[in-house]
Amino acid sequence: MYAKLETRTFLAMLLGVSLAFILLMKPFFGPIFWAVAIALIFHPVQQLLVRRLGDRPTLNALITLFVCMVIVVIPVLVLGAALIAEGMGIYQKIQAGEIRPGEYIDQVNQSFPAIQAFLAQFDINFADLRDRAVNAFLGGSQFLAKQALGIGQNTFQFFLGLALMVYLAFFLIRDGQKLIELMIRALPLGDERERLLFAKFAEVTRATVKGNLLIAIIQGALGGIIFWILGITGALLWGVVMAIVSLLPAVGAAIVWVPAAIYLAAVGDIVPAIILTAYGVVVIGLADNLLRPVLVGRDTKMPDYLVLLSTLGGIVMFGINGFVMGPLVAALFMAFWGIFIREFGQYHYADPANPENGPARED
Repeated sequence: MYAKLETRTFLAMLLGVSLAFILLMKPFFGPIFWAVAIALIFHPVQQLLVRRLGDRPTLNALITLFVCMVIVVIPVLVLGAALIAEGMGIYQKIQAGEIRPGEYIDQVNQSFPAIQAFLAQFDINFADLRDRAVNAFLGGSQFLAKQALGIGQNTFQFFLGLALMVYLAFFLIRDGQKLIELMIRALPLGDERERLLFAKFAEVTRATVKGNLLIAIIQGALGGIIFWILGITGALLWGVVMAIVSLLPAVGAAIVWVPAAIYLAAVGDIVPAIILTAYGVVVIGLADNLLRPVLVGRDTKMPDYLVLLSTLGGIVMFGINGFVMGPLVAALFMAFWGIFIREFGQYHYADPANPENGPARED
């Protein structure tokens, strides 16, 4: 009796200390999460170095981290700085009256009055819709300006988080396998189940980060290039915006290039409007429709609709990290239920009309 009390007390304290530790790490969730993602994504690089250079954990981890910095971190920082600079320039033009979103929408309405008549059938007031669109555009540009100002004011905090991410990534790349084995020994789920769940976690993280980011980069680059060719103001900014919204399956970059094509047609630039529409449907659209199922859906082994719903739900719950966290939670949900069905689904009630008779195992 006393031994059971000791065990229960210890387990309760273990749970309490674990929850306290999670709360302690909560402010660093972003750097920790992306450090784990980096370690998983660049694990093949580290394994290649092990085969080439031998078992030199520290050296291999340093080289792997350097490759990550050159390929991912530094380009993202440069692109982010360029985006902020261009976003600030557009915001200043809006404040100076050089860019007037309301007039652009009025121009579209004047050129295509059928739009207003179509919306009226659904009791949608075009004027209200116009005001909301203008406010959203102004709010977005103001948000971008505030973010730029915030980064400037919190430069130390930003680079502290970046340094923490890189620092953690080094140790996770070097000692990741040992940590996984330690967790497998500690968790009371059964070694086979734990290995399956860890494998699914790594598989989905790699697929969503590599797949979604690669698709986003491709679509953003394609969109920015065509905007630049057509002489649309803020091609870099809109390219980055298309890259961000392309993280949403089935919606993607069309949120940006479709209104742009409509506006070009409204102001009489018919040829550029046709070029942008054809380019958006054929080039940008096919890049999403062909690559996403291959890079994301196939590796996560989830249907497209579940990838879409889990991505949207993840973004709502976790912010920008949600485009990875959402599909990850969905994949783990499917993995847990797959284990349950495989291990317990072979049991059924001997008499369905009287389940109280108890379960019987199929022969």
